[in-house]
Amino acid sequence: MKKNCLVLFLLSCGIYQASAQVVQSPDGHISLNFQVNDKGEMLYQVDVNKKAFIAPSELGLTGKNGVNLSDKFRVKEYKYDSVNENWTMPWGENKQHNNHYNEMAVYLSNPEGTELVTRFRVFDDGIGFRYEYQVPGVDSLFVMDEQTAFNFAADAVSWSIPASFDTYELEYRKLKLSEVENANTPLTLRTDKGIYASIHEAQLVDYPEMTLVAHGPHGFKANLAPWPDGVKARYAGGTFQTPWRTVQIADKAVGLINSSLILNLNEPCKLETTYWIKPMKYVGVWWGMHLGIQTWKMDERHGATTENAKKYIDFAARNQIQGVVFEGWNEGWESWGTQQRFDFTKPYQDFDMKEITDYAREKNIQIIGHHETGGNIYNYERQLEHAYEWTAEWGIHSVKTGYAGGYPDGHSHHGQFAVRHYRKVVETAARYQTTLDVHEPIKETGIRRTYPNLMTQEGAKGMEWNAWSAGNTPSHEIVLPFTRLLSGPMDYTPGTFDILFENTRDLPTRQKWNDQDKGNSRVNTTLAKQIANWVILYSPLQMASDLIENYEGHPAFQFFRDYDADCDWSEALQGEPGEYIAVVRKAKQNYFLGVSTNEEPRTLTIPLTFLEADKTYEATIYADGEDADWKNNPTSYRITNKRVTSTDVLTVQMAPGGGQAVTFKPRN
Repeated sequence: MKKNCLVLFLLSCGIYQASAQVVQSPDGHISLNFQVNDKGEMLYQVDVNKKAFIAPSELGLTGKNGVNLSDKFRVKEYKYDSVNENWTMPWGENKQHNNHYNEMAVYLSNPEGTELVTRFRVFDDGIGFRYEYQVPGVDSLFVMDEQTAFNFAADAVSWSIPASFDTYELEYRKLKLSEVENANTPLTLRTDKGIYASIHEAQLVDYPEMTLVAHGPHGFKANLAPWPDGVKARYAGGTFQTPWRTVQIADKAVGLINSSLILNLNEPCKLETTYWIKPMKYVGVWWGMHLGIQTWKMDERHGATTENAKKYIDFAARNQIQGVVFEGWNEGWESWGTQQRFDFTKPYQDFDMKEITDYAREKNIQIIGHHETGGNIYNYERQLEHAYEWTAEWGIHSVKTGYAGGYPDGHSHHGQFAVRHYRKVVETAARYQTTLDVHEPIKETGIRRTYPNLMTQEGAKGMEWNAWSAGNTPSHEIVLPFTRLLSGPMDYTPGTFDILFENTRDLPTRQKWNDQDKGNSRVNTTLAKQIANWVILYSPLQMASDLIENYEGHPAFQFFRDYDADCDWSEALQGEPGEYIAVVRKAKQNYFLGVSTNEEPRTLTIPLTFLEADKTYEATIYADGEDADWKNNPTSYRITNKRVTSTDVLTVQMAPGGGQAVTFKPRN
């Protein structure tokens, strides 16, 4: 009798006990339960350490014109698999990765003939799942909504930016989950039990981006970027798959940073060769335009001139820097603010392409091309193939792209139309052995594993905001490693030494060009933190962002000369979102440590166990001065040297808004 009561209770809750199946992480501490209720609707739930973490949450999509993608499903079969493999990236925070998961693939069908595989993978550091649909007898298919939900079992504190289908350059908020109305991903959270997690997606290829909208007391539902007509995704034929929906899980905040889950859920490299893909440090004609002392268009203040180009190439050659970028080199900037029509193969008359490329080749310096589209996707795609062919013919094999402007015909920056465009650019660039640095991008979701020529992207408030607004807060750069950078490298462009713009603020050539410039612009860190950010804010194409005049003769610039952007191994050692962060990276035989804090002064003790045993290292320490303070005395710094081994402990003292950077070089 008690058994019958139990069955009736389960049915009243809408759950078929017979259809519930569980898959666990390899170490057993994460469990994912899949269920189908009496309406044929799919649900999943996640337990961590045998306690509820994600309560039963909805799955599925909504179709159009009677196409049923969400209910009346019945399970046909469960298939299980387990994978434990190692693989290598040609570059990255880490070049070696372990891909270890248990998989449950649920094969379902409904009376309308829709076939669906809902595929779950559970790792020791989180979960991923996606939908693989086959709808017979349709010439086209329209997705109108996605039901995927993340109903957390309890409230938590979170860090995120508001949802937007057009920009990620927004302020991060620290809020309870129950207070978040909507958010872009990655959204990072910490429960009262000390569990850290981050919601994101992996392998975004032919689908709109997923944002989050409040759902239940402390949960979220997927909300997709639409086409102008309201359709979320459209396909010719009825076969398609979604990106992976991901939840990284860790018992420490730095565990999220050290996770390879997003990369592991992407396809292996599709390129035949990768020898031409090289990390590098770079400088460029860029910061002067944001400061207002130079212009992108050709006039009396034009920045990208032959003379300036050669000056920057000389500086790079003298300072162990591999590349130089020139923004404003090509015709079309005079159309800014209208229907931007850039020509990606026509330099301005004062930018002699042959003289500059010949000079760079003599100096062994790589030129990074620049393609600003202004959002005019049609204009860019008309020129795409020829532009990359032409650029490669000049010996330029790295390009920075930009999409600062509205997209045509009502398209959003993050819808399926844009996702397809970004992928087309990556594939086109790869054919000409060209690497990419994408600004105003679609979010990073690990595509760099499949196409490692996609090296770095912007996708958050970067350094330029300091040039013409109140700038980024000291805590902003401490939130980024636990949010935006979980998705992949960021071209934040750190390293400004003229913190208060003392060398340019009163120049007669400086002009206001941005309506956010209220005269209070500055960099809201200490100088030592700017140096530390070269390590902390990872990018395989790492920029020294300031005017080169501010680096000439500066003792602290030695760190950038020594820094190697071609990392082999990295580890986040300590940290809490928005409070502090410590990251170490190894490149060849040298180690580089970056530590920074928010508005609060802080002292950390860091065991040097990451160094190789039985070796002595020369540590060069770039620290805040004793009187340093991000507000009142940001440029006070000191450089010291000491010998250390792996048995030593480093005490790191940081000023408010400060940081510390250290190079470790083996003595012999």
